[in-house]
Amino acid sequence: MKVVIDMATVQDAYEILALQKRAYRSEAELYNDFSIEPLIQTVEELKRQFNNHTVLKASKGKSIIGSVRCYNENESSFIGKLMVHPEYQGLGVGKLLMQEIEKACFAQRYELFTGSNSLKNIRLYEKLGYRIFNTKVINEQVSLVFMEKTNA
Repeated sequence: MKVVIDMATVQDAYEILALQKRAYRSEAELYNDFSIEPLIQTVEELKRQFNNHTVLKASKGKSIIGSVRCYNENESSFIGKLMVHPEYQGLGVGKLLMQEIEKACFAQRYELFTGSNSLKNIRLYEKLGYRIFNTKVINEQVSLVFMEKTNA
């Protein structure tokens, strides 16, 4: 499978947002919460993120099948919204996006978060060298785990 990772542009916002809503639906179902930020984010909010985030996309042919974004603050890079189209999950696209976002937002430390019940996500991040350093209870159904990775 030929997947190309490159910088997304604001013109990709509509397609990335549609993918985001599709990819994060399983997370909403897992937590029985369809008000999670990835599902309610607007295209205007996403477009504004292009001003201060690096946004990558994974494309197969003319279709965007994955995306991830980050921003740097002090010595850390904050990574978020890793998403892969459900039909392409488990094929290494997420790993590839993570490797490329770490290069694009090079920092001494990387940080991200995911739901504590999102075991596939946690396993992927652990395989990439991330470790849990904090947990935050959001409500009775949702806790977030914060993960970090440092460059030696």
